[in-house]
Amino acid sequence: MARLLFAITLTVCCLPLLPGVGGILASAFAFVPTLGLMEANISGWRHVIAWPGLYQSIQLTLISGLGSSLLAVALSFMILQATWQTPIWQKISARLPALLALPHVAFAIGLVLLLSPSGWLFRLLSPLLGDNPVTWALVQDPYVIGLTLALTLKETPFLLLMSLSVLRQIDVSRLTMVSTSLGYNRTATWLKVILPLWLAKMRFPIFAVIAYSLSVVDVAMILGPNTPPTYAVLVWQWFNDPDLALLPRASAGALLLFALCGLALLLFRFLAWLGCQCLNRWQYTGRRHAWLPGKSLWWPVFITPLAIMPVLLMWSFALRWSFPDWLPSRYSLRFWEQELSYVWSLVGNSIVLAVISASVALLFAIGCLERSVNQQRSVPRAVIAIPLLVPQLSILFGIQVAVYSLPGQWHVPATLWAHIFFAFPYVYLALDGPWQQFDMRLMQTARSLGVSAMLAWWRVKLPLLLPAIILAWAVGASVSLAQYLPTQLLGAGRINTLTTEAVSLSSGLDRRISGLYGLMQAMLPLIVFALATVMSRVAERRLLPTSTPTISGAQHHDTVCQPTHHKRA
Repeated sequence: MARLLFAITLTVCCLPLLPGVGGILASAFAFVPTLGLMEANISGWRHVIAWPGLYQSIQLTLISGLGSSLLAVALSFMILQATWQTPIWQKISARLPALLALPHVAFAIGLVLLLSPSGWLFRLLSPLLGDNPVTWALVQDPYVIGLTLALTLKETPFLLLMSLSVLRQIDVSRLTMVSTSLGYNRTATWLKVILPLWLAKMRFPIFAVIAYSLSVVDVAMILGPNTPPTYAVLVWQWFNDPDLALLPRASAGALLLFALCGLALLLFRFLAWLGCQCLNRWQYTGRRHAWLPGKSLWWPVFITPLAIMPVLLMWSFALRWSFPDWLPSRYSLRFWEQELSYVWSLVGNSIVLAVISASVALLFAIGCLERSVNQQRSVPRAVIAIPLLVPQLSILFGIQVAVYSLPGQWHVPATLWAHIFFAFPYVYLALDGPWQQFDMRLMQTARSLGVSAMLAWWRVKLPLLLPAIILAWAVGASVSLAQYLPTQLLGAGRINTLTTEAVSLSSGLDRRISGLYGLMQAMLPLIVFALATVMSRVAERRLLPTSTPTISGAQHHDTVCQPTHHKRA
Protein backbone atom coordinates (compact mmCIF):
# COMPACT_ATOMS: atom_id res chain seq x y z
CA MET A 1 0.00 0.00 0.00
CA ALA A 2 2.83 2.43 0.86
CA ARG A 3 4.48 1.77 -2.51
CA LEU A 4 1.20 2.42 -4.33
CA LEU A 5 0.60 5.70 -2.47
CA PHE A 6 4.18 6.76 -3.14
CA ALA A 7 3.79 6.07 -6.87
CA ILE A 8 0.48 7.96 -6.98
CA THR A 9 2.09 10.87 -5.12
CA LEU A 10 4.90 11.18 -7.64
CA THR A 11 2.40 10.93 -10.49
CA VAL A 12 0.04 13.58 -9.09
CA CYS A 13 2.72 16.00 -7.93
CA CYS A 14 5.26 15.71 -10.73
CA LEU A 15 3.55 14.54 -13.92
CA PRO A 16 1.34 17.64 -14.46
CA LEU A 17 4.42 19.86 -14.14
CA LEU A 18 5.79 18.61 -17.46
CA PRO A 19 3.01 20.06 -19.63
CA GLY A 20 3.00 23.09 -17.34
CA VAL A 21 6.66 23.83 -18.03
CA GLY A 22 6.13 23.19 -21.72
CA GLY A 23 3.10 25.45 -21.77
CA ILE A 24 4.81 28.44 -20.20
CA LEU A 25 7.97 28.04 -22.31
CA ALA A 26 5.98 27.76 -25.53
CA SER A 27 3.73 30.74 -24.73
CA ALA A 28 6.71 32.84 -23.58
CA PHE A 29 8.13 32.48 -27.09
CA ALA A 30 4.76 33.19 -28.74
CA PHE A 31 3.98 29.65 -29.81
CA VAL A 32 0.33 29.08 -28.87
CA PRO A 33 -1.49 27.24 -31.70
CA THR A 34 -4.90 27.60 -30.03
CA LEU A 35 -4.56 31.39 -30.36
CA GLY A 36 -3.25 31.27 -33.90
CA LEU A 37 0.36 31.99 -32.85
CA MET A 38 2.20 29.42 -34.97
CA GLU A 39 5.71 30.91 -35.21
CA ALA A 40 8.03 31.23 -32.23
CA ASN A 41 9.52 34.67 -31.60
CA ILE A 42 10.64 36.92 -28.76
CA SER A 43 7.92 39.54 -29.05
CA GLY A 44 6.76 38.80 -25.50
CA TRP A 45 10.21 39.52 -24.09
CA ARG A 46 10.37 42.78 -26.04
CA HIS A 47 7.07 43.88 -24.53
CA VAL A 48 8.30 43.01 -21.04
CA ILE A 49 11.55 44.95 -21.40
CA ALA A 50 9.79 47.95 -22.95
CA TRP A 51 7.14 48.15 -20.21
CA PRO A 52 7.38 51.54 -18.41
CA GLY A 53 8.13 51.15 -14.72
CA LEU A 54 9.40 47.58 -15.07
CA TYR A 55 12.68 48.14 -13.26
CA GLN A 56 10.97 50.07 -10.47
CA SER A 57 8.54 47.18 -9.99
CA ILE A 58 11.43 44.73 -9.79
CA GLN A 59 13.17 47.01 -7.32
CA LEU A 60 10.07 47.17 -5.10
CA THR A 61 9.77 43.38 -5.26
CA LEU A 62 13.38 42.83 -4.24
CA ILE A 63 13.13 45.36 -1.40
CA SER A 64 9.94 43.91 0.05
CA GLY A 65 10.78 40.26 -0.63
CA LEU A 66 14.41 40.13 0.44
CA GLY A 67 13.94 42.76 3.15
CA SER A 68 11.03 40.95 4.80
CA SER A 69 12.80 37.58 4.54
CA LEU A 70 16.01 38.86 6.15
CA LEU A 71 14.02 40.65 8.85
CA ALA A 72 11.99 37.50 9.56
CA VAL A 73 15.18 35.40 9.81
CA ALA A 74 16.84 37.93 12.12
CA LEU A 75 13.70 38.33 14.23
CA SER A 76 13.25 34.59 14.57
CA PHE A 77 16.85 34.04 15.61
CA MET A 78 16.79 36.84 18.20
CA ILE A 79 13.57 35.50 19.71
CA LEU A 80 15.01 31.99 19.85
CA GLN A 81 18.30 33.01 21.45
CA ALA A 82 16.51 34.91 24.19
CA THR A 83 13.63 32.52 24.96
CA TRP A 84 14.66 28.96 24.00
CA GLN A 85 14.19 26.50 26.89
CA THR A 86 12.69 29.17 29.12
CA PRO A 87 9.11 29.49 30.45
CA ILE A 88 8.51 32.25 27.89
CA TRP A 89 9.23 29.84 25.05
CA GLN A 90 6.52 27.49 26.29
CA LYS A 91 3.99 30.31 25.91
CA ILE A 92 5.35 31.24 22.48
CA SER A 93 5.22 27.68 21.13
CA ALA A 94 1.64 27.30 22.38
CA ARG A 95 0.55 30.36 20.39
CA LEU A 96 2.33 29.56 17.12
CA PRO A 97 -0.46 27.38 15.62
CA ALA A 98 -3.03 30.14 16.13
CA LEU A 99 -0.77 32.69 14.44
CA LEU A 100 -0.13 30.37 11.51
CA ALA A 101 -3.84 29.65 11.14
CA LEU A 102 -4.55 33.31 10.37
CA PRO A 103 -4.49 33.57 6.54
CA HIS A 104 -2.30 36.13 4.83
CA VAL A 105 -5.29 37.78 3.15
CA ALA A 106 -7.21 38.30 6.40
CA PHE A 107 -4.03 39.58 8.02
CA ALA A 108 -3.51 42.07 5.18
CA ILE A 109 -7.14 43.29 5.28
CA GLY A 110 -6.87 43.77 9.03
CA LEU A 111 -3.68 45.79 8.61
CA VAL A 112 -5.45 48.04 6.09
CA LEU A 113 -8.21 48.74 8.61
CA LEU A 114 -5.62 49.22 11.35
CA LEU A 115 -2.83 51.23 9.68
CA SER A 116 -4.55 53.28 6.97
CA PRO A 117 -4.75 57.07 7.54
CA SER A 118 -8.28 56.66 8.92
CA GLY A 119 -7.55 53.31 10.57
CA TRP A 120 -7.97 52.40 14.20
CA LEU A 121 -4.34 53.15 15.12
CA PHE A 122 -4.56 56.74 13.89
CA ARG A 123 -7.93 57.10 15.61
CA LEU A 124 -6.29 56.17 18.90
CA LEU A 125 -3.42 58.59 18.20
CA SER A 126 -5.68 61.44 17.08
CA PRO A 127 -5.56 63.24 20.49
CA LEU A 128 -1.77 63.40 20.17
CA LEU A 129 -1.82 64.48 16.52
CA GLY A 130 -4.35 67.27 17.11
CA ASP A 131 -5.49 69.04 13.95
CA ASN A 132 -2.45 67.92 11.95
CA PRO A 133 -3.62 65.61 9.16
CA VAL A 134 -1.82 62.33 8.58
CA THR A 135 0.31 62.69 5.45
CA TRP A 136 1.92 59.29 5.58
CA ALA A 137 0.63 55.74 5.79
CA LEU A 138 1.94 52.18 5.81
CA VAL A 139 -0.75 50.97 3.41
CA GLN A 140 0.09 51.10 -0.31
CA ASP A 141 3.07 53.33 0.41
CA PRO A 142 5.54 53.86 -2.45
CA TYR A 143 8.43 52.51 -0.36
CA VAL A 144 6.70 49.14 0.41
CA ILE A 145 7.35 49.62 4.14
CA GLY A 146 3.90 48.34 5.10
CA LEU A 147 4.17 45.32 2.80
CA THR A 148 7.63 44.50 4.15
CA LEU A 149 6.49 44.71 7.78
CA ALA A 150 3.37 42.63 7.08
CA LEU A 151 5.37 39.84 5.42
CA THR A 152 7.91 39.95 8.24
CA LEU A 153 5.28 39.60 10.97
CA LYS A 154 3.49 36.81 9.09
CA GLU A 155 6.55 34.72 8.21
CA THR A 156 8.27 34.91 11.60
CA PRO A 157 5.91 32.37 13.28
CA PHE A 158 6.54 29.94 10.40
CA LEU A 159 10.30 30.13 10.90
CA LEU A 160 9.89 29.74 14.67
CA LEU A 161 7.78 26.63 14.17
CA MET A 162 10.30 25.15 11.71
CA SER A 163 13.06 25.84 14.24
CA LEU A 164 11.55 23.47 16.80
CA SER A 165 12.81 20.26 15.21
CA VAL A 166 16.00 21.92 13.98
CA LEU A 167 17.12 23.02 17.44
CA ARG A 168 16.37 19.57 18.84
CA GLN A 169 18.67 18.07 16.21
CA ILE A 170 21.42 20.55 17.07
CA ASP A 171 21.27 19.63 20.80
CA VAL A 172 21.36 23.20 22.10
CA SER A 173 21.66 22.13 25.74
CA ARG A 174 24.96 20.33 25.23
CA LEU A 175 26.44 23.14 23.11
CA THR A 176 25.37 25.74 25.65
CA MET A 177 26.91 23.75 28.49
CA VAL A 178 30.26 23.46 26.72
CA SER A 179 30.30 27.13 25.71
CA THR A 180 29.37 28.26 29.21
CA SER A 181 32.27 26.25 30.64
CA LEU A 182 34.56 28.22 28.31
CA GLY A 183 33.24 31.56 29.59
CA TYR A 184 30.78 32.49 26.80
CA ASN A 185 27.48 34.02 27.79
CA ARG A 186 24.16 32.92 26.30
CA THR A 187 24.03 35.40 23.41
CA ALA A 188 27.66 34.83 22.42
CA THR A 189 27.02 31.08 22.37
CA TRP A 190 24.06 31.48 20.06
CA LEU A 191 25.91 33.84 17.74
CA LYS A 192 29.20 31.96 17.46
CA VAL A 193 28.11 28.32 17.83
CA ILE A 194 24.41 27.83 17.18
CA LEU A 195 23.79 30.40 14.41
CA PRO A 196 25.92 28.64 11.72
CA LEU A 197 24.33 25.28 12.54
CA TRP A 198 20.83 26.80 12.63
CA LEU A 199 21.26 28.54 9.27
CA ALA A 200 22.49 25.34 7.62
CA LYS A 201 19.51 23.28 8.79
CA MET A 202 16.97 26.09 8.27
CA ARG A 203 17.98 26.58 4.64
CA PHE A 204 14.85 24.95 3.23
CA PRO A 205 12.28 26.94 5.31
CA ILE A 206 14.18 30.19 4.65
CA PHE A 207 14.18 29.48 0.92
CA ALA A 208 10.41 28.93 1.09
CA VAL A 209 9.96 32.30 2.82
CA ILE A 210 12.11 34.11 0.23
CA ALA A 211 10.28 32.52 -2.70
CA TYR A 212 6.88 33.35 -1.24
CA SER A 213 7.79 36.95 -0.37
CA LEU A 214 9.10 37.65 -3.87
CA SER A 215 6.13 36.12 -5.68
CA VAL A 216 3.22 37.00 -3.37
CA VAL A 217 0.23 38.49 -5.20
CA ASP A 218 -2.77 38.68 -2.88
CA VAL A 219 -1.05 40.47 0.02
CA ALA A 220 0.83 42.79 -2.38
CA MET A 221 -2.46 43.72 -4.07
CA ILE A 222 -3.89 44.78 -0.71
CA LEU A 223 -0.89 46.42 0.98
CA GLY A 224 1.54 47.17 -1.85
CA PRO A 225 1.73 50.27 -4.08
CA ASN A 226 -0.30 50.58 -7.27
CA THR A 227 1.79 52.83 -9.54
CA PRO A 228 3.82 50.84 -10.20
CA PRO A 229 2.90 47.65 -8.31
CA THR A 230 5.32 44.98 -7.26
CA TYR A 231 6.53 42.79 -10.11
CA ALA A 232 4.39 39.76 -9.18
CA VAL A 233 1.25 41.92 -9.20
CA LEU A 234 2.34 43.42 -12.53
CA VAL A 235 2.64 39.94 -14.06
CA TRP A 236 -0.77 39.07 -12.62
CA GLN A 237 -2.24 42.14 -14.32
CA TRP A 238 -0.70 41.01 -17.61
CA PHE A 239 -2.38 37.63 -17.17
CA ASN A 240 -5.75 39.33 -16.76
CA ASP A 241 -5.37 41.41 -19.91
CA PRO A 242 -8.41 40.73 -22.14
CA ASP A 243 -6.25 40.83 -25.28
CA LEU A 244 -5.11 37.22 -25.68
CA ALA A 245 -2.53 38.29 -28.26
CA LEU A 246 -0.53 39.69 -25.33
CA LEU A 247 -0.32 36.29 -23.66
CA PRO A 248 3.41 35.89 -24.57
CA ARG A 249 4.17 39.02 -22.54
CA ALA A 250 2.60 37.50 -19.43
CA SER A 251 4.41 34.19 -19.95
CA ALA A 252 7.75 35.94 -20.42
CA GLY A 253 7.08 37.95 -17.27
CA ALA A 254 6.36 34.75 -15.33
CA LEU A 255 9.64 33.23 -16.49
CA LEU A 256 11.46 36.39 -15.47
CA LEU A 257 9.83 36.14 -12.02
CA PHE A 258 11.05 32.55 -11.77
CA ALA A 259 14.58 33.70 -12.66
CA LEU A 260 14.44 36.49 -10.04
CA CYS A 261 13.44 34.00 -7.34
CA GLY A 262 16.23 31.64 -8.37
CA LEU A 263 18.82 34.42 -8.26
CA ALA A 264 17.54 35.57 -4.86
CA LEU A 265 17.89 32.06 -3.43
CA LEU A 266 21.41 31.75 -4.81
CA LEU A 267 22.29 35.17 -3.38
CA PHE A 268 21.11 34.21 0.11
CA ARG A 269 22.94 30.89 -0.10
CA PHE A 270 26.12 32.68 -1.14
CA LEU A 271 25.85 35.27 1.65
CA ALA A 272 25.26 32.57 4.27
CA TRP A 273 28.23 30.57 2.99
CA LEU A 274 30.39 33.68 2.86
CA GLY A 275 29.56 34.70 6.43
CA CYS A 276 29.83 31.25 8.03
CA GLN A 277 32.68 29.69 6.03
CA CYS A 278 34.92 32.40 4.60
CA LEU A 279 34.47 35.56 6.68
CA ASN A 280 34.13 33.66 9.94
CA ARG A 281 36.73 35.48 11.97
CA TRP A 282 33.91 36.82 14.15
CA GLN A 283 33.49 33.29 15.49
CA TYR A 284 36.94 33.09 17.09
CA THR A 285 37.80 36.70 17.93
CA GLY A 286 37.79 35.82 21.63
CA ARG A 287 34.87 38.03 22.60
CA ARG A 288 32.86 36.01 25.06
CA HIS A 289 30.08 38.48 25.82
CA ALA A 290 27.40 39.75 23.48
CA TRP A 291 23.85 41.07 23.73
CA LEU A 292 20.84 40.94 21.45
CA PRO A 293 17.21 41.88 22.11
CA GLY A 294 14.74 39.05 21.94
CA LYS A 295 12.01 38.78 24.54
CA SER A 296 10.49 42.15 23.67
CA LEU A 297 10.55 41.38 19.92
CA TRP A 298 7.97 38.63 20.33
CA TRP A 299 5.20 41.01 21.34
CA PRO A 300 4.72 42.75 17.95
CA VAL A 301 4.51 39.32 16.29
CA PHE A 302 1.81 38.25 18.75
CA ILE A 303 -0.09 41.49 19.39
CA THR A 304 -0.53 42.57 15.76
CA PRO A 305 -2.68 39.55 14.74
CA LEU A 306 -4.44 39.83 18.10
CA ALA A 307 -5.38 43.45 17.36
CA ILE A 308 -6.59 42.63 13.86
CA MET A 309 -9.48 40.40 14.91
CA PRO A 310 -11.44 43.05 16.91
CA VAL A 311 -10.88 45.59 14.11
CA LEU A 312 -12.40 43.21 11.54
CA LEU A 313 -15.26 42.42 13.91
CA MET A 314 -16.11 46.06 14.61
CA TRP A 315 -16.00 47.10 10.97
CA SER A 316 -18.31 44.23 9.99
CA PHE A 317 -20.99 45.56 12.39
CA ALA A 318 -20.30 49.29 12.04
CA LEU A 319 -23.01 51.40 10.39
CA ARG A 320 -21.50 54.79 11.16
CA TRP A 321 -17.91 55.33 12.26
CA SER A 322 -16.69 58.87 11.79
CA PHE A 323 -13.08 59.90 12.16
CA PRO A 324 -11.56 60.34 14.80
CA ASP A 325 -14.04 58.36 16.96
CA TRP A 326 -12.46 55.38 18.66
CA LEU A 327 -15.58 53.24 18.32
CA PRO A 328 -18.51 53.21 15.89
CA SER A 329 -21.40 55.46 16.83
CA ARG A 330 -23.98 53.13 15.27
CA TYR A 331 -24.02 49.38 14.78
CA SER A 332 -26.09 47.30 12.39
CA LEU A 333 -26.58 43.76 11.10
CA ARG A 334 -27.47 45.04 7.65
CA PHE A 335 -24.25 43.94 5.95
CA TRP A 336 -24.36 40.49 7.52
CA GLU A 337 -27.98 40.04 6.41
CA GLN A 338 -27.09 41.33 2.96
CA GLU A 339 -24.09 39.03 2.39
CA LEU A 340 -24.92 36.01 4.53
CA SER A 341 -26.64 33.92 1.85
CA TYR A 342 -23.73 34.44 -0.56
CA VAL A 343 -21.12 33.93 2.16
CA TRP A 344 -22.52 30.50 3.02
CA SER A 345 -22.03 29.32 -0.55
CA LEU A 346 -18.44 30.57 -0.43
CA VAL A 347 -17.89 28.81 2.89
CA GLY A 348 -19.24 25.61 1.37
CA ASN A 349 -16.89 25.82 -1.61
CA SER A 350 -13.93 26.57 0.67
CA ILE A 351 -14.70 23.69 3.02
CA VAL A 352 -15.19 21.17 0.18
CA LEU A 353 -11.84 22.13 -1.39
CA ALA A 354 -10.09 22.08 2.00
CA VAL A 355 -11.48 18.70 3.09
CA ILE A 356 -10.68 16.97 -0.20
CA SER A 357 -7.20 18.47 -0.63
CA ALA A 358 -6.17 17.99 3.01
CA SER A 359 -7.41 14.38 3.08
CA VAL A 360 -5.67 13.43 -0.18
CA ALA A 361 -2.47 15.22 0.85
CA LEU A 362 -2.59 13.38 4.19
CA LEU A 363 -2.86 9.99 2.45
CA PHE A 364 0.04 10.89 0.17
CA ALA A 365 2.18 12.05 3.10
CA ILE A 366 1.49 8.90 5.12
CA GLY A 367 2.33 6.69 2.14
CA CYS A 368 5.61 8.51 1.50
CA LEU A 369 6.60 8.46 5.17
CA GLU A 370 5.81 4.77 5.51
CA ARG A 371 7.97 4.02 2.49
CA SER A 372 10.84 6.10 3.87
CA VAL A 373 10.66 4.32 7.24
CA ASN A 374 10.27 0.77 5.91
CA GLN A 375 12.64 0.95 2.95
CA GLN A 376 14.99 3.71 4.12
CA ARG A 377 14.20 5.71 0.98
CA SER A 378 13.07 9.24 1.57
CA VAL A 379 10.86 11.29 -0.72
CA PRO A 380 12.82 13.09 -3.46
CA ARG A 381 13.56 16.63 -2.35
CA ALA A 382 12.07 17.99 -5.57
CA VAL A 383 8.60 16.77 -4.59
CA ILE A 384 8.77 18.88 -1.43
CA ALA A 385 10.79 21.75 -2.86
CA ILE A 386 8.86 22.58 -6.04
CA PRO A 387 5.58 23.70 -4.40
CA LEU A 388 7.44 25.78 -1.80
CA LEU A 389 10.36 27.26 -3.72
CA VAL A 390 8.97 27.91 -7.20
CA PRO A 391 6.68 30.96 -7.64
CA GLN A 392 3.04 29.94 -7.82
CA LEU A 393 2.42 32.33 -10.69
CA SER A 394 5.04 30.66 -12.88
CA ILE A 395 3.82 27.10 -12.22
CA LEU A 396 0.11 27.77 -12.42
CA PHE A 397 0.20 29.79 -15.60
CA GLY A 398 1.98 27.00 -17.44
CA ILE A 399 -0.60 24.52 -16.12
CA GLN A 400 -3.38 26.89 -17.19
CA VAL A 401 -2.05 27.10 -20.75
CA ALA A 402 -1.79 23.32 -20.90
CA VAL A 403 -5.29 22.76 -19.44
CA TYR A 404 -6.94 25.21 -21.81
CA SER A 405 -5.43 23.28 -24.72
CA LEU A 406 -7.41 20.18 -23.71
CA PRO A 407 -10.96 19.58 -24.91
CA GLY A 408 -13.71 19.77 -22.31
CA GLN A 409 -13.99 21.47 -18.93
CA TRP A 410 -11.09 20.76 -16.56
CA HIS A 411 -11.29 23.68 -14.14
CA VAL A 412 -12.61 21.63 -11.19
CA PRO A 413 -10.00 18.79 -11.28
CA ALA A 414 -7.26 21.30 -12.08
CA THR A 415 -8.17 23.41 -9.04
CA LEU A 416 -8.29 20.34 -6.79
CA TRP A 417 -4.89 19.25 -8.09
CA ALA A 418 -3.40 22.67 -7.33
CA HIS A 419 -4.74 22.67 -3.76
CA ILE A 420 -3.39 19.15 -3.17
CA PHE A 421 -0.08 20.09 -4.78
CA PHE A 422 0.49 23.08 -2.47
CA ALA A 423 -0.91 21.44 0.69
CA PHE A 424 1.15 18.23 0.43
CA PRO A 425 4.56 19.69 1.46
CA TYR A 426 3.14 21.28 4.61
CA VAL A 427 1.34 18.09 5.64
CA TYR A 428 4.48 16.05 4.97
CA LEU A 429 6.67 18.39 7.02
CA ALA A 430 4.13 18.39 9.87
CA LEU A 431 4.19 14.57 10.02
CA ASP A 432 7.88 14.00 9.35
CA GLY A 433 9.03 14.64 12.93
CA PRO A 434 6.43 12.41 14.70
CA TRP A 435 6.94 9.65 12.12
CA GLN A 436 10.71 9.62 12.59
CA GLN A 437 10.38 9.62 16.39
CA PHE A 438 8.04 6.63 16.46
CA ASP A 439 9.61 3.59 18.14
CA MET A 440 9.53 0.80 15.57
CA ARG A 441 10.12 -1.79 18.29
CA LEU A 442 6.41 -1.54 19.07
CA MET A 443 5.59 -2.75 15.57
CA GLN A 444 8.17 -5.54 15.86
CA THR A 445 6.61 -6.66 19.14
CA ALA A 446 3.15 -6.71 17.58
CA ARG A 447 4.43 -8.72 14.62
CA SER A 448 6.12 -11.20 16.97
CA LEU A 449 2.72 -11.89 18.55
CA GLY A 450 1.39 -13.08 15.20
CA VAL A 451 -0.35 -9.89 14.07
CA SER A 452 -0.18 -8.97 10.39
CA ALA A 453 1.66 -5.83 9.31
CA MET A 454 -1.54 -4.02 8.33
CA LEU A 455 -3.36 -4.91 11.55
CA ALA A 456 -0.30 -3.91 13.62
CA TRP A 457 -0.29 -0.54 11.87
CA TRP A 458 -3.99 0.03 12.57
CA ARG A 459 -3.91 -1.19 16.18
CA VAL A 460 -0.52 0.12 17.33
CA LYS A 461 0.98 2.84 15.15
CA LEU A 462 -2.14 4.72 14.07
CA PRO A 463 -3.52 5.32 17.60
CA LEU A 464 -0.15 6.61 18.83
CA LEU A 465 0.30 8.96 15.87
CA LEU A 466 -3.35 9.99 15.59
CA PRO A 467 -2.91 13.35 17.40
CA ALA A 468 -0.13 14.34 15.00
CA ILE A 469 -2.18 13.13 12.02
CA ILE A 470 -5.16 15.26 13.06
CA LEU A 471 -3.04 18.40 13.43
CA ALA A 472 -1.29 17.70 10.10
CA TRP A 473 -4.70 17.44 8.42
CA ALA A 474 -5.62 20.81 9.95
CA VAL A 475 -2.41 22.28 8.52
CA GLY A 476 -3.31 21.01 5.05
CA ALA A 477 -6.86 22.36 5.35
CA SER A 478 -5.64 25.80 6.42
CA VAL A 479 -3.21 25.89 3.47
CA SER A 480 -6.07 25.08 1.11
CA LEU A 481 -8.33 27.70 2.66
CA ALA A 482 -5.70 30.39 2.05
CA GLN A 483 -5.05 29.61 -1.65
CA TYR A 484 -5.84 32.52 -3.97
CA LEU A 485 -3.87 32.13 -7.21
CA PRO A 486 -4.64 28.40 -7.76
CA THR A 487 -8.36 29.02 -7.39
CA GLN A 488 -8.36 32.10 -9.61
CA LEU A 489 -6.11 30.80 -12.37
CA LEU A 490 -7.19 27.18 -12.70
CA GLY A 491 -10.77 27.71 -11.56
CA ALA A 492 -11.36 29.95 -14.59
CA GLY A 493 -13.41 32.32 -12.43
CA ARG A 494 -16.07 29.64 -11.87
CA ILE A 495 -14.94 28.52 -8.41
CA ASN A 496 -15.37 31.23 -5.79
CA THR A 497 -14.07 30.88 -2.25
CA LEU A 498 -13.80 33.16 0.75
CA THR A 499 -10.20 33.97 -0.15
CA THR A 500 -10.92 34.99 -3.74
CA GLU A 501 -13.86 37.16 -2.69
CA ALA A 502 -11.91 38.72 0.19
CA VAL A 503 -9.11 39.77 -2.16
CA SER A 504 -11.56 41.08 -4.76
CA LEU A 505 -13.48 43.13 -2.20
CA SER A 506 -10.42 44.39 -0.31
CA SER A 507 -9.87 47.11 -2.92
CA GLY A 508 -13.49 48.27 -2.69
CA LEU A 509 -14.67 51.43 -1.03
CA ASP A 510 -16.84 49.79 1.63
CA ARG A 511 -14.73 48.79 4.60
CA ARG A 512 -17.69 47.06 6.23
CA ILE A 513 -17.85 44.47 3.47
CA SER A 514 -14.06 44.07 3.53
CA GLY A 515 -14.14 43.60 7.30
CA LEU A 516 -16.93 41.03 7.04
CA TYR A 517 -15.15 38.89 4.45
CA GLY A 518 -11.81 39.30 6.17
CA LEU A 519 -13.35 38.16 9.46
CA MET A 520 -14.99 35.12 7.87
CA GLN A 521 -11.79 34.22 6.04
CA ALA A 522 -9.85 34.45 9.32
CA MET A 523 -12.37 32.52 11.41
CA LEU A 524 -12.62 29.45 9.18
CA PRO A 525 -8.99 28.26 9.63
CA LEU A 526 -9.13 29.14 13.32
CA ILE A 527 -12.21 26.96 13.74
CA VAL A 528 -10.47 24.13 11.88
CA PHE A 529 -7.41 24.39 14.12
CA ALA A 530 -9.54 24.62 17.26
CA LEU A 531 -11.48 21.47 16.36
CA ALA A 532 -8.26 19.67 15.42
CA THR A 533 -6.66 20.66 18.72
CA VAL A 534 -9.63 19.37 20.72
CA MET A 535 -9.71 16.12 18.75
CA SER A 536 -5.96 15.58 19.13
CA ARG A 537 -6.17 16.13 22.88
CA VAL A 538 -9.06 13.68 23.13
CA ALA A 539 -6.97 11.15 21.21
CA GLU A 540 -4.04 11.74 23.55
CA ARG A 541 -6.21 11.23 26.64
CA ARG A 542 -7.50 7.93 25.30
CA LEU A 543 -3.88 6.74 25.12
CA LEU A 544 -3.16 7.68 28.72
CA PRO A 545 -4.04 5.17 31.47
CA THR A 546 -6.66 6.09 34.07
CA SER A 547 -4.11 6.04 36.87
CA THR A 548 -0.47 6.83 36.28
CA PRO A 549 2.12 5.71 38.87
CA THR A 550 4.27 8.33 40.50
CA ILE A 551 7.94 7.69 41.21
CA SER A 552 9.83 10.07 43.54
CA GLY A 553 7.20 12.75 43.03
CA ALA A 554 7.61 12.73 39.22
CA GLN A 555 4.65 11.70 37.12
CA HIS A 556 5.44 9.64 34.03
CA HIS A 557 3.26 10.10 30.96
CA ASP A 558 5.04 7.72 28.58
CA THR A 559 2.21 5.56 27.32
CA VAL A 560 4.68 3.20 25.67
CA CYS A 561 5.93 2.07 29.09
CA GLN A 562 2.45 1.14 30.32
CA PRO A 563 1.38 -2.52 30.39
CA THR A 564 -0.60 -3.78 27.45
CA HIS A 565 -4.04 -5.25 28.22
CA HIS A 566 -5.13 -8.06 25.92
CA LYS A 567 -8.76 -9.04 25.50
CA ARG A 568 -9.52 -12.71 25.71
CA ALA A 569 -11.16 -14.23 22.72
